Amino acid sequence: MAEPLVDIVVVSYNSREFLRGCVEPLARDPEFRVVVVDNASPDQSLEAVEDLDVVRVARDRNVGFARACNEGAALSSAPYVLFLNPDARIAPDDVRRLVAAAERDESVAIVGPRVVDFEGALVHSQRRFLTVLSIWAQALFLHHVFPQEAWTDGIVRDDELYATPGSPDWVSGACLLARRSILERLAGFDERFFMYCEDQDLCRRARVTGFEVRYEPSAVAAHVGGASAPRAASFPVLVQSRRRYLAKHHGPAALTVGRVGLAVGESIRLVFTRGGLRDRAGHLNGLRAALGRVS
Repeated sequence: MAEPLVDIVVVSYNSREFLRGCVEPLARDPEFRVVVVDNASPDQSLEAVEDLDVVRVARDRNVGFARACNEGAALSSAPYVLFLNPDARIAPDDVRRLVAAAERDESVAIVGPRVVDFEGALVHSQRRFLTVLSIWAQALFLHHVFPQEAWTDGIVRDDELYATPGSPDWVSGACLLARRSILERLAGFDERFFMYCEDQDLCRRARVTGFEVRYEPSAVAAHVGGASAPRAASFPVLVQSRRRYLAKHHGPAALTVGRVGLAVGESIRLVFTRGGLRDRAGHLNGLRAALGRVS
């Protein structure tokens, strides 16, 4: 085939229910090459797309989202790479709209679409960079008391800001288009992030290098969210990733204060969660992750 315009990298883990619906419309488009990297899914996710014209990579163990994304991107060479969660859907024309947004400005490294749920309701996908203050605000549930205040939460919740193109700090990695030349300059995702914060870290490094992050509402993607892993199992992983992000971008003092905030937040949720024993165990592991060592 001719060199594609966009390489689409999908990392699957227990995603059999959603994977085909994600991949099939894109695999039929001659301007795209689809690469599916499966992180040793117990549900044999790759079987759902074995008859489609996609590159399939079966890992023998779960190497994490960031590393699997890098491995998928390394198998291809198109000028743009779209990283897409298996529980997300985006039409080929919407992918082209993301590319068009990048083509309009050579300083743009990363573009994210308007994200909706499967019922069409807006999902707040624009983000602010994580800070020690926002960690403490979330630990004390101040983001519920002051939901529109930038210092309380990393999520941009003003619906009006989703109607027009913008330049948020970062955009959700559930559907993220990157210019390959800049992606390679940044050495891809930081593989020390097993899952979570790798998209935030990539956007931050792009901005530090002098490039821009764009939000493009003319392109729309639908996303379920949280379909690949049990919710409670993700609590300690999120805590570890936030610790690693603080250490990398804010330094030792911020990390110390942030770790305490993460521990306070997990402790409160451990006591007051309504999610039952499984969520309680997840928050306990999150507390341990806040206080323990991160490899």
